[in-house]
Order: sequence, then C-alpha cells, then structure tokens
Amino acid sequence: MSRLKIVGTKRTLTLGKELEIRRALSESHLYSSAFVVDVAERDAEGVPLRFVFTGAGWGHGVGLCQIGAAVMGEKGYAYHEILAHYYPGAEQKRLYP
Repeated sequence: MSRLKIVGTKRTLTLGKELEIRRALSESHLYSSAFVVDVAERDAEGVPLRFVFTGAGWGHGVGLCQIGAAVMGEKGYAYHEILAHYYPGAEQKRLYP
C-alpha cells in the first residue's frame, strides 16, 4: 500500500487511504488524490518552503462519479437513469430472468 507522509515543522502526518488524503488536503473536498507534487520554492539550505499540487485526474477514470451518482439517487433517479447519464449510448439489458 502506498502512503503519503507530510513532514512539517510542528508535526508529521502519515496518510494511507485515498479518502484520508483528500480530507487532509482540502477543507471542502478534493476531487481526487491523483496529483503530482512539485517543489516551488526552497530556502538557502535547500529545504522546501512551498509546493505546487497539479491534478492528474478525477477519480478512477472509468466514467462514473460516485458522489454524483449518490446525489442523483438521493434526488430520486433510478439506477438505470443514473447509468444512462454516465454512459450515454450504452445498452442496458438484463442477463438473468
């Protein structure tokens, strides 16, 4: 399992789960934990002072937003309507009696 370790002057934080990472880095919500971190500024000793996080995607990349699907469900949309929204043009058919 991959982990994110954040080392600061006041404390160190180690996060392992994707949702933990998203919650730690955003007060409201972070769409994905897929990001690249670059050092933007260093002090005279080479210690990083500032970082730039560049998003590398939104979620798992399979086309369905779990949060959006959950909200649609709460609003009364049926599962087949939610699937049609995220996968337009896809055929939905029952494979069992």
